[in-house]
Amino acid sequence: MGLSEFFEGLTQLMAVAIPIVWIVMHYAYRERKNSGFTEAESRQLQELLEIADSMADRIKNLESILDTEVPEWRSQHDKN
Repeated sequence: MGLSEFFEGLTQLMAVAIPIVWIVMHYAYRERKNSGFTEAESRQLQELLEIADSMADRIKNLESILDTEVPEWRSQHDKN
C-alpha cells in the first residue's frame, strides 16, 4: 500500500465520517433545542462541537500536506 493509496483511503474515510457526524450533531442539537438543555448536556454539546471543529482543522491540515507531498491526490481521488 503506497502513501498515495493511504491518503486516498484516509480522505475517503473523512469524506464519509464528517458529514455523518455533522448530520447527527445537527439533528441532536435541533431536538435538544426544542426540549431545552441541562447544564451537563450543554457542556457535552460544546465539547463535541469543539471536537468537530478540531477535526475540521485537522482535515484542512492533512489536505494541505497532501497537496504538498502528493500533488495529484485530488485528481486521483476524483477518478473513483
